[in-house]
Amino acid sequence: MKEATPSLEITASRQFTSWLLEQNLSLVFTTYQAGKLFFLGLQGDGRLSVFERTFERCMGLYIEGKSLYLSSLYQLWRFENALESGQTHQGYDAVYLPQLSYVTGDLDIHDIRKSKTNSQETLIFVNTLFSCLGKVSETHSFVPVWQPPFISKLAAEDRCHLNGLTLREGKPRYVTSVSQSDVADGWRDHRHNGGCVIDVETNEIIVTQLSMPHSPRWYRDKLWLLHSGKGEFGYVDLEQGTFEPIVFCPGYLRGCTFHGDFAIVGISQPRHNKTFQGLPLDETLKEKNAESRCGLLVIDLKTGDIVHSIRIDGVVQELYDVAVLPNIRRPMAIGFKTDEIRRMVTVDSQE
Repeated sequence: MKEATPSLEITASRQFTSWLLEQNLSLVFTTYQAGKLFFLGLQGDGRLSVFERTFERCMGLYIEGKSLYLSSLYQLWRFENALESGQTHQGYDAVYLPQLSYVTGDLDIHDIRKSKTNSQETLIFVNTLFSCLGKVSETHSFVPVWQPPFISKLAAEDRCHLNGLTLREGKPRYVTSVSQSDVADGWRDHRHNGGCVIDVETNEIIVTQLSMPHSPRWYRDKLWLLHSGKGEFGYVDLEQGTFEPIVFCPGYLRGCTFHGDFAIVGISQPRHNKTFQGLPLDETLKEKNAESRCGLLVIDLKTGDIVHSIRIDGVVQELYDVAVLPNIRRPMAIGFKTDEIRRMVTVDSQE
């Protein structure tokens, strides 16, 4: 008997599509668990548009202008929006076309950012396998550029589970790590309260006692953070060295981006294995008589309220990253599983 194809159901809250329209944006997010890159926008009649492409173990996202950067199992991709303002293609007003790929090997790349110093731009990523920040190389898998002060050696051992990165004034500034361990896979023994935030510039550990923190983001002169093991979205008080929660979210938090007065965060269903069992999140969910879920939440920064949401059920249970595509109504991307990419030819008219 033929096996049933796993289903996927995406349900938006009542005003989510209206919010997309009002804010004049669309969203893109990744799930490495299902190996999918998703685009959320609006169809011509105002209904939700969902477009997906398959990229094995896709995780980190970074948007800059018309460029979209994506990490996958052993590659780091750059896509370019092939359409000019006002153009459409089959009803879509953005078509992300793969233009460049760096073959990095399986480094377990998490967050991606582009550093800007002295008019030079450098693609920086979290190399989780080697517990460091790295940059792309024309001849090798990566170039190490920084490692936490407690990491004694660059080794393919995922010692502390370094995962998150944010810039400040164009330079890598804050990272998150699940632990300060310096032995192979040591982070798994410190999931409950071993997490920390590190200042890359000074090597100072500025916040400790966190449970699996992710997605540090510098926005409006404040360092925002996902306290994933507790299901809390909040910010870091840099003077006091403390994490200040704003709102509890019913799921394991990963992926955070901002637009105006709103934060958009991803939530996942915790995996049913030892790594994600027994976290403080479980007890809070029980206290609130709630179940963990997978999806996106829109948080009003002025009130701390969750004002809109997307719920995902079925084959997708975990998300990693989310990003905003401003001034785009309905995006899509070209993949490799059909011959469509053969016919998508663009001409650079610049001399």
